[in-house]
Parts: sequence; C-alpha cells; structure tokens
Amino acid sequence: MNRTSVAASLLAALVLAPATLAAEEKVDLAAVTRIRDEAFNRSKAQETLSKLTDEIGPRVTGSPAYRKAAEWAKSQLSEWGLSAARVEPVTFGRGWTLDRVAVHMVAPAVAPIEAFPKAWTPGTDGPKRGKAVYAKLEKEEDLAAWKGKLEGKVVLTGAPPEVKLGEKADASRYTDKELEEIARFEPGGRGRFSPAERERMMKERRFRRKLAPFLIEEKALAWIDGSRGDDGTVFVQGGDGGWKADDPPQPVSLVVGAEAYGRLVRLLERKVEVELEIDVKVSFTPEDSLASGNVIAEIPGSDRKDEVVLIGAHLDSWQAGTGATDNGAGVAAVMEAVRVLKAAGLKPRRTIRVALWSGEEQGFFGSRAYVSAYLASRPEPKEKPDDDMPSFLRRPTGPLTTKPDYAKLAAYFNLDNGGGKIRGIYTQENAEVVPVFEAWLAPFRDTGATTVTMKRTGGTDHQTFDSVGLPGFQFIQDELDYMTRTHHSNMDVYERVPKSDLMQASAVIASFAWHAAQRDGLLPRKPLPPEPAEAEKKPEAAKDATPKAR
Repeated sequence: MNRTSVAASLLAALVLAPATLAAEEKVDLAAVTRIRDEAFNRSKAQETLSKLTDEIGPRVTGSPAYRKAAEWAKSQLSEWGLSAARVEPVTFGRGWTLDRVAVHMVAPAVAPIEAFPKAWTPGTDGPKRGKAVYAKLEKEEDLAAWKGKLEGKVVLTGAPPEVKLGEKADASRYTDKELEEIARFEPGGRGRFSPAERERMMKERRFRRKLAPFLIEEKALAWIDGSRGDDGTVFVQGGDGGWKADDPPQPVSLVVGAEAYGRLVRLLERKVEVELEIDVKVSFTPEDSLASGNVIAEIPGSDRKDEVVLIGAHLDSWQAGTGATDNGAGVAAVMEAVRVLKAAGLKPRRTIRVALWSGEEQGFFGSRAYVSAYLASRPEPKEKPDDDMPSFLRRPTGPLTTKPDYAKLAAYFNLDNGGGKIRGIYTQENAEVVPVFEAWLAPFRDTGATTVTMKRTGGTDHQTFDSVGLPGFQFIQDELDYMTRTHHSNMDVYERVPKSDLMQASAVIASFAWHAAQRDGLLPRKPLPPEPAEAEKKPEAAKDATPKAR
C-alpha cells in the first residue's frame, strides 16, 4: 500500500471511530419513541411555563414569590406521581419584592421613563422629586470633586449606552458552521473569566462598594444607570449584595432604558435643568430558608435505585421580567421531562431526580448547598478574604471531602441558556462520554440536536458539580434573542419561549435521563481536580479517586 493509501486509511479510521464507538452504546429506541410521542403530542410544558411566569411572576431568591413557586412546583411534581417531593431549606438571606416603580421627567418636559430598581434597593417612601445631575463617577478621585454637591439629587454616573440601528434580527439559531465551531476544541479556554476579566470585575466591584456609601453620605435621592440594549429594553439585576440584614445600606438604585437615559444626559450636557419624580416601593421580608429552598422530587429506581441521575434548572429569576427564558424555560423543560417519563410508563433502573435550584443568580447558592450537603465539600475560609471577591468567583481552596452519595451520582444534566431548543451538549473535556452522548443524540438529529463538544462552558449550576469532579453537563441551546433581548431584562417573558423548542428540549432531557438511568455502568468520570494548594507544586500527583464506570 502506498503512502497516500495509508494516509487515506488512517483518516477514514479517525473519521469512523466516533461513529463506531457511538454504535457500541445501547440506545433504547422503543423508549425514545414513547418519550417523543408524549413530549410532542401531549405536552404540558407551556402550561407549566405560564404558571411560573404569567401567574407567579418574578421569583427573586428569598422572596414570597419564590416560595410560592417552590411550593407549587413541589405539589405539581407530586400530582404527576413523583415521590419524595419536597422543598429543602437553603441559607441565603432576606427577601425582597418590587411592589411599584414609577419614574417621570417633570422638567423641562413631562415624560414617563421606563426604569426598574436593582434588587435589594430600598424604596423612596413615596414619590420624591429631585434635580438630575450627570456626575461621571468612575474612580475614587472623582468622589472628592462632587463632595457636598449631591444632596437631594438624582445622580447619573455612567456614559450613555450606544444605541445602534437594528440592521439584523434580534433572534438567531445556530448555523451548521457555528455548531462546527462550538464542536472544535480550543486548548486554554477552560475558565468562564480570564485573569484580565476577573481583575476588571473586581476593580469595578471595589469602586462601586465605595461609591454606594458615598452617595448615601451625600444624601443623594437616587442613583441611576443606563441600560445596554434598545427599544425600551431594560437589563437589570441586583446591586452588590443587600440580601443580608447586616450588609451596608444601599442607595435607591435604578436602571433606565438606553434611549431615555441618553435623552437625560444630552439635556444635562447642554446645561438644561432636568427634574425627575421617582416613586419606588419595595418590601423586605425576613430570612426564610424555604423561600430560598431547592425543590426536589424523584422517580424511584429499581435494581440500582441507590444510584441517581439528576436533572435540573434554576427556579429563581430577576425582577423586571417574569423569568421566562432565565430560567422558567429550563424549569418547565426538566419538570416536563419527568412528567413525560411517568406518563410514558417508563420505570428506570436508577433513581431519576429533578432539582429546581434557588439562588443561581446570586452565585449558585442552591446547587452549592446540595452538593455540599450530599456529595462533596471544602472547608469554608476561616477569615474573609481581603479582596472581598464574591464566593462564586473565588477559586476553590482546601481539601475536598467526598460523601457516600458522591460515588452514586450517575450524572447531572442542566438546562439554563434561554428558551431555545437543544442543539447538543458540552462534555466539559470528558472524552469518554463523547461517544455515549453522540449515541443518545442520534434519535433527535431530525430535531436539530447534533453536536457533542469537548469544550467547557460556564455560568450555570452544572459548574458546581463539575468543580468537584462529578459528571455535570450543560446542553447547547439556540440562543434566539437571549443575549440581545431577554437575559435579565424586562423582556424576559412568556412570549419569548417558542412552544416547539420547549417540547424538543423536554424530550431530549427525558431521553438523556432515561439512558443514563438504564446503562449498565455509571457514566465515565474525569479525574478529581488537583487540590488547589498542591496544584502548582505537584500537578502530576493529583490522585484519581474517581469511582470507575462499571
């Protein structure tokens, strides 16, 4: 055989290898048929989504609305026949509810302004009027220049966001080329934030933590930021903390749509006097561990019932919209997945457990509490770090202690990237699961689910599991208008979740849960991460304490 033929044979072998490996993984097509039939022909996912968004509405962690959603989800899962449905308490902090907000420009002209307060901001104690000032407070040296000048003022601190003409559609689906790029592994892309991004974030955080008390000391009426985005979309989350009763006081802080903010700044830069009327009413509620609890329910297994397949999404949301794409869609899909399995009469070997997490938006509070309680934990730092970095951004420290259930978790599958259908799955650099997932996706290729990538992804609750060496995965979803329009915005509403996408996602999740529950062995695991204290000294000495797939 000549060199060209040898090279061609090797190339063919490499191309065919994944398909051959995938073919070795058993796929229960009879179960897939039943799952697809129930999910596509008798779906209740939209009903679940409407209950969460239209009826219950925003579900800020720790709030009465969050507890109402958790209690409803627990009852609904029980009604569908799941066992051991419960709300497991999670320590978080006090609740906060937005009761009313109204912002108007009253001079030089009258105009309503689309605005939302940041979560855990205080209220104004009735309508208050104040002159607006544009104070570019971007670094500590700027504070001295404005000292004694802000009492009773509405303070605008940031430059107007750029508003571009909408020359292309907000929503988009992944093209074949884009999916190929996602599937292409790139060494070095392991973290959610680069060192430079972390430093920038911490620098901004440190300054905001000095700006907030400065504005309170100066007795400013309110602090206003301009939102990114356009067409009246307001992207708003929380400030820096505020949910702990002993956190430093926060100023009344609001975010205003880009167009309205730009108008205010232009007027002020032209030395036109601007007066605003602001009315913010909020409610604080005492800490209630069930108002920030995780919802758990399960389909008991048979011969391997002590082993668990976990599927989940976060139940909490922000306050401006109704939490539809972030993450009511994920909740509706995983709830629908277990309903489908029950309705289809499928009885798994392993226990299939569904978890609806709290506190994801504040740093994975719910999933971290679950992992720490049942699976693995590290010791809490004895002293508060000097840089005051939020815990979810901090690199893990201290030895990892695994618990009995650690060896019994087959996998965790997460959905939390908007309302788009599933296009594939991230393996978090676990090569052994690639052929397994390719086989499981094969019956859904006709729905657009085709891609298995070795890449890591971040920003969702699967990280809590992956960080302690457990097989935690996030699905690839069509972005639609998630980042352009709905993510943490007042446009995060029911209408932004396509019905067909939600049905497809629930079917794929149900099938993945089923196959993970039925296979003879646990899913393969990566080696345990090296102990942080020793990683730089002896990276080759990290012991593989991972339970092996059988």
